[in-house]
Amino acid sequence: MTDGKDIKISKFRVRTVTVPLPQPHKTASGTLHAAPLVLLDIETDAGVTGSAYLFPYAAFFLRPLALLVSELEELIKGQPLMPRDIWCMLKTRARLAGYPGLMACAVGGIDMALWDALAKAHGLPLASLLGAAPRPVRVYDSLGQMGPEETARDIERSLKDGFRAFKVKSGDPDPRVDVAVARAIRSVAGDGAWTAMDFNQAFSAEEAVKRMHLLDDEGIAWIEEPVAWDDFEGHANVRAAISTPVQSGENWYVARDMAKMIEAGAIDHAMPDAMRIGGVTGWMEVAGLAAAHNIPVSSHLFPDHSVHLLAATPTGYILEWFDLAAGILAERPEVKDGMVSPLDLPGAGIVWDEKAIAEYAA
Repeated sequence: MTDGKDIKISKFRVRTVTVPLPQPHKTASGTLHAAPLVLLDIETDAGVTGSAYLFPYAAFFLRPLALLVSELEELIKGQPLMPRDIWCMLKTRARLAGYPGLMACAVGGIDMALWDALAKAHGLPLASLLGAAPRPVRVYDSLGQMGPEETARDIERSLKDGFRAFKVKSGDPDPRVDVAVARAIRSVAGDGAWTAMDFNQAFSAEEAVKRMHLLDDEGIAWIEEPVAWDDFEGHANVRAAISTPVQSGENWYVARDMAKMIEAGAIDHAMPDAMRIGGVTGWMEVAGLAAAHNIPVSSHLFPDHSVHLLAATPTGYILEWFDLAAGILAERPEVKDGMVSPLDLPGAGIVWDEKAIAEYAA
């Protein structure tokens, strides 16, 4: 076992790909047909390479994000492999230019790769490096926005794939369709099936409350982002007016965003995104804040890192399975009977499929 301070960062390898999804993923805000991804490998002088992928959401952000990550290499090259120190340095350097947005995504991806490298240097799974035993984590299948019949077909497929919990994108122009979708899930998966819904920031607080009064009796585990993510007062107003728990967090960039939500009385559940929140380092800050307020924490995207992070989170709850990078990864965690276990590998378990990467190069 070696100390990270004795390992120096050598260089970055940054690549871009566009990975087709098995089927279009429709939300109230748009439809995703393929995942634009920035792939990052950080090499060290110890022969250990840390890997991560970044998801900029839109294809027109792919090259700018890749360029930003590449430019940050000059600040990091030659530094000891100490992820939190580098994270603090990058955030400080970004203070005048502004941190939220692409810079936060770049810092988060770099941090994820650095922690992957550090765990590999110690020969440990990422969860173990964070002081937790790798373990099976509860998981739900994250599905798009569909009508009741298509939803029922997708739930049948999902059950066969090992899932026992589900989330759907909601917010149909006709709110009664959302009710029919919730009932379609139960008709296939059973009355006790864990089901969440996501409004994807599509509504005003008034409209969200009106819609939720139709859904409040449908046994929904949470309604996600009923209003704009940074409308803390709006979230609080929705939460006060409905009985369904309110979930938010995938668009937080710093722990202060969560603190503001808590102060406003705006959330029942927290859902940080490993990349946006600042990688492993940023996630652990949010995990501590959630533990202090007894708020359940779930993940957003990035299942490879998230299965380790949830294991190390005191109030870890459930993992979102929306596997954007499946088409370029050689190994995937197994979903079985509603649980997912991390791969038995050091680090976060990211192993590239180089043939697929060449095929999907952007």
